[in-house]
Amino acid sequence: MKTISSNVENEIVINKSRFICRIYKVYSEDEVLNILSNIKKEYKDATHYCYSYIIDNTKRFNDDGEPGGTAGMPILNVLESNNLNYILAVVIRYFGGIKLGAGGLVRAYTNSVVEALNKGAFKEIKKGINITINFSYDKVKLIDNTLKNINIKNKDFNELITYNFDINIEDYNNIKEILNQNVSDISIKEDIFIEE
Repeated sequence: MKTISSNVENEIVINKSRFICRIYKVYSEDEVLNILSNIKKEYKDATHYCYSYIIDNTKRFNDDGEPGGTAGMPILNVLESNNLNYILAVVIRYFGGIKLGAGGLVRAYTNSVVEALNKGAFKEIKKGINITINFSYDKVKLIDNTLKNINIKNKDFNELITYNFDINIEDYNNIKEILNQNVSDISIKEDIFIEE
C-alpha cells in the first residue's frame, strides 16, 4: 500500500477544456471536505469539481454534474490500479465549449490523474500503533537495545523513564515479549499509519 509523498498538481487541455488535477495525501473525510471547500473557493468559476478518494477501506467518488460514470469512477480506477491509499484526487474542469462525449470524458479524467501521478513520488505506508512505555533506570540499556531501530519521539526522565514511539505491527510483534517482561506500564494507541 502506498500514498503520495507530497501534494501534486498537473494541468492538461483537451479541445479547449482545462483539466487541473490536484492530488493530496489525506487521513480523514474531514480533511477531504476541507480541501474540496478550499478548491471550490480557489477555482470558483470552474464548471466541475470531480473527485475520488480512498481512505483505508472507504472509497468515494463524485461526477459533479458530468454524465454518470465519466469522471469520478475513472479517477478512482486510476488510484486503485496504482495501489494507492490515503489519497484524494480532484480534477477541476473549465468547459471549453466543445463536448467531448462520454468516452472522451473518461479518457480526459483518466489521463489527467495519470499525468499528475507521474509527477509524484510515493511512500509505502503500513498500519501501526503508538506506544508509551514506562520503565526503571536499571532497564535502560535493555530497552534502548530493543528499540535501537525505532525512532523514539519523546523521552522523559523522572522517577521512571517514559518513551513514546510509533511502530508497525510486524515490528511490535517481534519485541512485544521483551517489553511486556521489562516495562512497568505500557499503553497502546492503535490505528496510526507509518510511512516507510
